Amino acid sequence: MGDSSDSVSVDVERIFFGGKGHRVRTRHGPLSVSVYGDEDKPALVTYPDLALNHMSCFQGLFFCPEAASLLLHNFCVYHITPQGHELGAAPISADVHVPSVDDLADQVADVLDFFSLGSVMCLGVTAGAYVLTLFATKYRERVLGLMLVSPVCKAPSWSEWLYNKVLLNLLYYYGTRGIVKESLLQRYFSMDVLGNGQDPESEIVQACRSLLDDRQGTNVWRFLQAINRRHDLTESLEKLQCQTLIFVGENSQFHADAVHMTTKLDRRYCALVEVQACGSLVTEEQPHAMVIPMEYFLMGYGLYRPSQQESSPRSTLSPFCISPELLSPESMGVKLKPIKTRISRNV
Repeated sequence: MGDSSDSVSVDVERIFFGGKGHRVRTRHGPLSVSVYGDEDKPALVTYPDLALNHMSCFQGLFFCPEAASLLLHNFCVYHITPQGHELGAAPISADVHVPSVDDLADQVADVLDFFSLGSVMCLGVTAGAYVLTLFATKYRERVLGLMLVSPVCKAPSWSEWLYNKVLLNLLYYYGTRGIVKESLLQRYFSMDVLGNGQDPESEIVQACRSLLDDRQGTNVWRFLQAINRRHDLTESLEKLQCQTLIFVGENSQFHADAVHMTTKLDRRYCALVEVQACGSLVTEEQPHAMVIPMEYFLMGYGLYRPSQQESSPRSTLSPFCISPELLSPESMGVKLKPIKTRISRNV
């Protein structure tokens, strides 16, 4: 993109690190929310996966110039951080109530009320995708659209529940180190970037490994405890009519869950993008693969990249201007479902 790409990149760095931090008191405890951009613009609410925050879950996406120019031009971004997942967070007292997934969804509503937000766009990853999907089923009038990365919607299978119980015990006693850290990294990334002994692990894995060292094990334990007690949203999904764009890595542990979710949503309102050679954390591992599908998705709301539209949108998004055809595989330049997108890691 030449000089324009460089200028966007510099601006993104300034915006991403220059956000406003807020401590929001909700009915189920305080949350940290980081706000980036012009608050007169429509709102994009994000929620990260287990043990991550917006810096470790969405930095790759927002540092991708094409994605940043699309999202930051059109939205004010509200990054919700799960309780105790912010940088430098102290351990949460054992006496504090462990929230349910419904409590977590209600917290999202409280955040919207705090900022006087009406209807919002949502972007979540795996556990965060579940929370935002649950929020959308409970507060339908407050969600205009969902962009979900490697989401889950069913209750845990017996094997997942048992695996998480072991992980919960290890988290409680040993924190996010050793086998726990390796398990979390395998949750996020494909073997292509994790390394196999001969090939070194990638920089994004090294950065994530370092960030996990800062995380308090008991705080991650609380979030995982809630997610491991989640309930099945399948019946609720059948009544959900907001536009939904789902990304999933081909090698994600949650690939089957994402495909299942797609089959339960109304096909008129849903599109699935399968990213080849990628794990669950598409926002970090292959963020470039998200750009074109997101661009088509947001065009349905009258939103464009700045090269196509000079003025910044300031009006509330309208769900009525969306054309379902924009979510069809043909509109994204492919002929088969699921949509196959392969992005070179050298891009």
